[in-house]
Amino acid sequence: MAYQAEYIWIDGHKPTPMLRSKTKILKDSVKTPPIWGFDGSSTEQATGDASDCVLQPVFICPDPLRGGKNILVLCEVLLASTGKPHPTNSRAACADASKKYSAHQMIYGIEQEYTFMRLNGRPFGFPETDGEPGPQGPYYCGVGAGRVMGRDIIEEHTWACMEAGLLIEGTNAEVMPGQWEFQIGAADALTVGDHMYVARWLLDRIAEDHDVVVSYDAKPQKGDWNGAGAHTNFSTKAMRESYVAIEAACDALGTKVMEHVNNYGHDIESRLTGKHETAPWNKFSYGVSNRGASVRIPWQVAQNKKGYAEDRRPNANVDPYVVTRLIMETVCGAAKAPSKSAPKKSAKKKPAGKQKPTAKKKPAGKKKKK
Repeated sequence: MAYQAEYIWIDGHKPTPMLRSKTKILKDSVKTPPIWGFDGSSTEQATGDASDCVLQPVFICPDPLRGGKNILVLCEVLLASTGKPHPTNSRAACADASKKYSAHQMIYGIEQEYTFMRLNGRPFGFPETDGEPGPQGPYYCGVGAGRVMGRDIIEEHTWACMEAGLLIEGTNAEVMPGQWEFQIGAADALTVGDHMYVARWLLDRIAEDHDVVVSYDAKPQKGDWNGAGAHTNFSTKAMRESYVAIEAACDALGTKVMEHVNNYGHDIESRLTGKHETAPWNKFSYGVSNRGASVRIPWQVAQNKKGYAEDRRPNANVDPYVVTRLIMETVCGAAKAPSKSAPKKSAKKKPAGKQKPTAKKKPAGKKKKK
């Protein structure tokens, strides 16, 4: 029996790319989904006179919404004319960096925050037409009506991610009402990016059935409300073994502040104000347990003298391939490449030399009788 493959890709929408998808029916005999194509002129990735773009499958997992043999197929976008990565294809650059710095064995975990919105643009946790709920305080990790909004969607999404085999680590309600978070990791840059995009697609698709919009905006509600981020935890092999390497990684990030901030998501200045658990967007700092710093070192890491660090600057709308690549290039680029341990050479036995013949003692002769 034929089955459905949902091809998912990232478009060229600005300032923040969006997810697109379409369904391909595959015969039962087809075990590997083939390359496909789409109209790039309708996704801001091509002009009408050369509109074809190529979808190259890179990650496949079970489709938890349709069930059965149906699958989800995350794709890279390629240029039809050359077969090379499309300019909007950020995964390809991440793959190149991952190969270059593979010796550092870098792994990541991303905390994806987002906000549920009504179709009229109002946050899901706010009154439908005007006014505001009570101030922040009771909503973070809250339980109970009036404190938590949208849990039914959260439960569906969590199970869907688990059924798809994604590396989802947990979920929680966030500081602003109607705002939530899920975590993906820990894994290498490409795996975290692939799983994050499929998890986002699942969230958007499930919320669609509830007439709820998922917003990844940095500051979905102006005023005294928290923004939405994608705190990115990271570590190299050296960081997992040494606190000195953790501090060196933080120092390295401090040398390229604007390169990171300018690529950590649209409208980052409205979120990184120095308030609401953020550091100012144009200043860099790091510290132990400090959620007001650019980079936080968890208390248990400081205690154990090894582990990881958390870059708290990325927006919820950041491209996971971009943030992981930038951290990798900055941290690993400044670090000394791990020395490859040479295989132990087995001690060669010296060949036994010829032994000198021992002088034979002459037998004692008979004494002459006098």
